[in-house]
Amino acid sequence: MEPTDSDASYLAGLFALTVATGLVDAVSYLALDNVFTGNMTGNVLFVGFGLTGSGGVPLLNNAVALVGFLAGAIIAGRLVHGRTHVMRLPTAHLLVLFGTAATVLVTGAAWLVLGAPAGGRLIGLTALLATAMGMQAVVARGTRISDVTTVVITSTLVNFALDSPLAGGTGDKWVRRAGAVVSMGAGGAFGALLINAWSGAGALLVAGACMTLGAIGLGAVRHREGRRAAGTRTIPERTG
Repeated sequence: MEPTDSDASYLAGLFALTVATGLVDAVSYLALDNVFTGNMTGNVLFVGFGLTGSGGVPLLNNAVALVGFLAGAIIAGRLVHGRTHVMRLPTAHLLVLFGTAATVLVTGAAWLVLGAPAGGRLIGLTALLATAMGMQAVVARGTRISDVTTVVITSTLVNFALDSPLAGGTGDKWVRRAGAVVSMGAGGAFGALLINAWSGAGALLVAGACMTLGAIGLGAVRHREGRRAAGTRTIPERTG
């Protein structure tokens, strides 16, 4: 069973945001200090490793990323909480998405100008990226497509497996689930290549561009749906 037309129209934008998450996590892990700023499952484990002093995992940076992500989610929740809209992805959600994209772009540009972060700047950058990713995770929920969260893949893989014909399922929503997994992996791989060939700052700029494109795409879909809904409401009823 394929996604509904309404769902499918949002998938390209969500996949772009998921690619951006892979890029940001590649930067934060490979170019910063072995920390994830989008994937909090891995980060919780890293905090646990850091508490035991195992594997040379930095406790402070990972704890900062975890707290930053939670702070971003809370901030985004406050910004969009209680706002109801008949359409998906209300304006407040879109504005936050554009704000997170701008944050990542500005961060990448600052890195290029000021050089690689270290010490307090590195901690600050980690916190800023994690906060942006926490905000993105919350506002992406406004699309009402639970299988593409833009930051979580584990539950998507579980649902993919459970609904597969091999497990006795129908293959429901397999396109969006596979797309989410591929998007995350592609973002990570692309980020690693950019870091090696260019820099972490360059990879962040590309991530910000992906976020911007994703937000533009989602905004365009929402605008089209709004126009269709408005047209439906204004069509006069025929009588006689």
